[in-house]
Amino acid sequence: MKIDLTETTASKINKALVQGRRAVGTPAVGMVLTLVIVTDEENAYDALKAANEASREHPSRTLVVIKRVSRTPRDRAKARLDAEVRVGADAGTGETVVLRLYGEAIDHAQSVVLPLLLPDAPVVVWWAVNGPLDPAKDPLGALAQRRVTDAYASEQPIQELTDRAATYTPGDTDLSWSRITPWRSMLAAALDQMPCEITSAVVEGEEFNPSCELLGMWLASRLDVPVERTVSAGPGLTAVRLETNCGPIVLDRPDGSLATLSMQGQPDRAVALKRRETSELLAEELRRLDPDDTFAAALKYGVERLGETARTTAPETPAKDGGETAKPAKDAEAAAKPAPKKSAAKKAAAK
Repeated sequence: MKIDLTETTASKINKALVQGRRAVGTPAVGMVLTLVIVTDEENAYDALKAANEASREHPSRTLVVIKRVSRTPRDRAKARLDAEVRVGADAGTGETVVLRLYGEAIDHAQSVVLPLLLPDAPVVVWWAVNGPLDPAKDPLGALAQRRVTDAYASEQPIQELTDRAATYTPGDTDLSWSRITPWRSMLAAALDQMPCEITSAVVEGEEFNPSCELLGMWLASRLDVPVERTVSAGPGLTAVRLETNCGPIVLDRPDGSLATLSMQGQPDRAVALKRRETSELLAEELRRLDPDDTFAAALKYGVERLGETARTTAPETPAKDGGETAKPAKDAEAAAKPAPKKSAAKKAAAK
């Protein structure tokens, strides 16, 4: 059931929600949280579709905040709120309210959202595109216990990680981190089976993919070893190689679906590592509302520091046949530079 409201208020929207629940025969509220989605008109459909699919696991009241651009000074000075209320089959397993804000109402989105939050229920805010610089200080983010961004959807994904690290507040998370959960689980399980000393690691993936950088930072922060970031054609993250004193551990996924786990002295194993949909990533983040300390440690490790760990210095080599000792300055400088095909963050770190 859909109810369209033009030039409305939060009070009228609440009445429409009650009316809709009674019309579909579910007067009771059985939702566990409020999910606030901040997006634009272009991406609203995909974001709402992902939220509806995630609501099968987490029944919620979904508030979609769309800030419409006003074209004339007169429109910008006039505050207006249009709403679309969806209940029943049109709203997954919960309720959905699409809020379109015009004019001055854009700057006061929190005042529109606050009366529509479920009482005594946690609040999660998800910026589907263009997350704020500091989610915790954003007016909408201040209402939430959990704040979800997506660095992959930004114009400069790698720089976005640096900005997130500088403004991190407990409760912040990113879908780029959720994308590597299966990889982290598989690598941790492989190391449990092969308890050897790890000397270095290589992470291979698309050039401007923040998930690859996050996986490298996670490995560097947890293992305290040099991690090299190399570039491939994708899709997404394609391979991780851990060098150990017992032989290499390689997790390779060239097609974005099926991966191969190779370990010294053991047969190769096929592993399902399919690239997951946004709805699955969102559902994973909604399972926990407490701060993710592991994400915080990986994020704060820093993209720049990740690039520095892969640098090597050429040692001074003795001259042959009693000649002069070789001068390693140029060789060391060349060794310190990354290979031509490295991530943009690593290039910046090498300058």
